[in-house]
Amino acid sequence: MPTRLDTLREAAETLGKPEWRPLLAYVAELHGLSTHPPRDPFPYPWEEIGPGYCYGPAFGHWDLIHQVLDVVLWEPEHARHQILNNLAAQQPDGLVPGSIWLKDKEPRWGLDGGHPAVWPIAVDAHVNATGEASLMADCFDSLVKQIGWFEANRATDDGGFFYIDLTQQKWESGIDQGIRFDEPMEAPSALVDATSHVYQMYAIAARWAEALDRPAPGLGERCEDLKALIGELYDAEQGFFFDRRWVGQPDRQHAAFDGIWPVVVGAATEEQAGRVIDEWMLNEKRFYAHHPISTVGVTDSKFELRMWRGPTWNSMTMWASRGCLRYGRKDAAAALLGRALDASSEWFEKTGTIWEFYHPHGEDPRTVNRKPETAYNAPCSDYLGHNPLLVMAKLWEEAEGTAISDQ
Repeated sequence: MPTRLDTLREAAETLGKPEWRPLLAYVAELHGLSTHPPRDPFPYPWEEIGPGYCYGPAFGHWDLIHQVLDVVLWEPEHARHQILNNLAAQQPDGLVPGSIWLKDKEPRWGLDGGHPAVWPIAVDAHVNATGEASLMADCFDSLVKQIGWFEANRATDDGGFFYIDLTQQKWESGIDQGIRFDEPMEAPSALVDATSHVYQMYAIAARWAEALDRPAPGLGERCEDLKALIGELYDAEQGFFFDRRWVGQPDRQHAAFDGIWPVVVGAATEEQAGRVIDEWMLNEKRFYAHHPISTVGVTDSKFELRMWRGPTWNSMTMWASRGCLRYGRKDAAAALLGRALDASSEWFEKTGTIWEFYHPHGEDPRTVNRKPETAYNAPCSDYLGHNPLLVMAKLWEEAEGTAISDQ
């Protein structure tokens, strides 16, 4: 009887370009090596971030959602289990913890912050893959509760949302030590990524409520309010989105990839999305590096070869490509995905592993800094959480028009 790994192995043998397939086969095996039997607090077998993660084993944050999206087309039941595991530790107030640490005898997680709430996208992917809405129904109340937590704990006076990176340096945004957090903020104002993520939560919750015939007063209206607010974060001079405090201040603006999120979640207008894609994502002086997309524009004064301050994370390239596809830009998605998979395959051939993040200029990823102040100052190897390479190959096929599926 075929195992769950057999389905991934078969996919890896046929996806994308032939030269990518050794890399994809390795990723398929890593999904198996990263999966463990059920244990508290997980009711189902759980998948860790990756066996090479320097602080592992660990579960969650947005790494898990990248892993779910990577397998959902071929392993929908395993994907469903990971989504439900992710919500198993949700607190009564609606907080979904970020990382759950499992190195010690008892699992532990923080209660002062969460993580980017992109998990509803994985639920939608499961519904699309299976044609069944049962997981949507199982997760609806959890989504509404988490929206309530964001409203109570992360709302800003200007109507948007923020992460506590700037106030507590907890890296709730998933962007450890990103350039946007170099300057302190006296009072929280709308951050482009947090506000976009919550907008997406509202939009999905409103759609689920209608599909499930569940009462959800105010969700649609709040969604439209946030869309209008995100429009205020667009700087027409630059053709890009910025945190509230940087809009209209060109001398203080920097090219951080966080400004792509309104395109990813569909809050940008067609014109805005077109400029973000053409002038930023596909601009070799900005994010279209040899291995795209760089997390900081390669000619920006704050670009450096350190973690989220310039290097490339394949997961972010996946999100960027999804944004391109949302706005009908298959050409851009194919270009981003093709370059990223080419570069990842090259370094798999040379090193025999996948890396937490990559050198944007296509050089050795081991020469890029992680956190110089710690004992772990190089990208982790065998890191699945930011390498959804199977689904990236699938998206590339669809963008290139070589696949029938339109998931």
